[in-house]
Amino acid sequence: MRDDAAATHGEGESGLAVRSTSVIAPRRRRSFWRVWIPRFAQALLDGILLAIAFWLAYLIRYHWEFGGEVPSSFIQPFSAFVGRTALFVTATLLILALRGLYRLPRWTSFLDEASIIASGVTTGMAITILYSFLSRFSPSRLIFIYAWLLAIVLLVTQRLIGRWIRSWLWAHDRGVDRVVVIGSGPAARRIMQYLYNHPRLGYRVLGYVDLEPPLEPLALGTERGVVQPPYLGTLDEVVDLIRRTDVDEVIVALPPAHHDRVLEIVEQCRELDVAFSLVPDLFELALDRVQISEVAGLPLIGIKESQLQGWNWFVKRTMDILIASMVLVLAAPLMLLIALAIKLDSPGPVLFRQTRIGKGGKPFTLYKFRSMYDGAERLQESLQRATGRGPLLFKLRQDPRVTRVGRFLRRTSLDELPQFFNVLKGEMSVVGPRPPVPEEVAEYQDWHLQRLLVTPGLTGLWQVNGRSDLTFDEMVRLDLYYVENWSPWLDLKVILRTVPVVLTGRGAY
Repeated sequence: MRDDAAATHGEGESGLAVRSTSVIAPRRRRSFWRVWIPRFAQALLDGILLAIAFWLAYLIRYHWEFGGEVPSSFIQPFSAFVGRTALFVTATLLILALRGLYRLPRWTSFLDEASIIASGVTTGMAITILYSFLSRFSPSRLIFIYAWLLAIVLLVTQRLIGRWIRSWLWAHDRGVDRVVVIGSGPAARRIMQYLYNHPRLGYRVLGYVDLEPPLEPLALGTERGVVQPPYLGTLDEVVDLIRRTDVDEVIVALPPAHHDRVLEIVEQCRELDVAFSLVPDLFELALDRVQISEVAGLPLIGIKESQLQGWNWFVKRTMDILIASMVLVLAAPLMLLIALAIKLDSPGPVLFRQTRIGKGGKPFTLYKFRSMYDGAERLQESLQRATGRGPLLFKLRQDPRVTRVGRFLRRTSLDELPQFFNVLKGEMSVVGPRPPVPEEVAEYQDWHLQRLLVTPGLTGLWQVNGRSDLTFDEMVRLDLYYVENWSPWLDLKVILRTVPVVLTGRGAY
């Protein structure tokens, strides 16, 4: 049926699709069932919970006498509260609807949703109390307090359970919205990165559409590794793509020079009754998020500072000091045994010192347990010629320079234990980009240099998503994602994911 409709579907002079009932009607029916029915069901459930809250408050006060004994002559039947309950339910639902509770985007935080519920229930109860006072209805005042508290608890708990169920379904690709991103610039890549990193938002990226076919596949660094969104076609193929793939939402993230095409795509989405979102041009300003404020009714757009500034830097530095101190104390006996094994295995120093490039391009001396024969660095140039490898991320799976003890240390990452001294000195962090050698930095392209914006780390997204099996560009993309999206929780997730990677030795050689 979809192919028949497409065959008879004409186009106007502007190239925009002409409305066809056979194409649009099914989408509108789907929109009704997927949007309005869930909203109505949620409002109905909220109404039931609000009524239950009032009924429970009546039982708690008059039957269980929580809050003091109630004289029998003062007890009123629940039928006397039916009118007040109906007023409370109706007023609260109207207030919640007016405040947009049933139209919140799915990325709204739980705290924001809970605050809307709390304020809406409070206003609804205030109206109910005022009406009771004006009508000279004077039951125990604790009933209103109990009903108010119970209503908030029940609605918030229901939202919490609903979020958990919905997130589980979305994480298992059930009931998700299929999304196509228009564009491949910084804004489009940021959007796709976010959606790939948050599957519990309920979006599945089908791919991206661009002005022209890409010269090479688009690669994105995410917490789960490097992903390559499928290329779906050019802008001229958007209408056919929407019909053919049953798209739920289109996200337009084209650069400012193509505003005419943006308007065309928006009109096409309206004709096909497909949801669409526009990413404003201000997202092209910088890698970090922009900041919007207002003065005298005029919007002011500024650039936020790097994520690792001020308080965030203090939090990360505190975490580094605590973790490094604990590891060095606990691992001290093991480090002594490793030092002895290195001495017995081959001549040379226990520690290997190497110049690396840190934050802002500043060089520092990195410490590791020696895992190669003494003087192995002098052989690197000849190995590069023999293998045809460049200086960027030069590692060999079967490196002849590695000692017997060194091979074990590398497989288990125990050779990196002395780097915790670099962490205490502030030259490194527990989590961050891999510290490069000067020869690597000399070969960097301009976009590679952005990974030097933060302190390098012992582990990072590059470590938990392939380590030495990654290409250099893939590693840099993961580092840039970390630079732009740092948070204490991201550090904690990387540390926890590092443990199984180290234990299995995946990508270590």
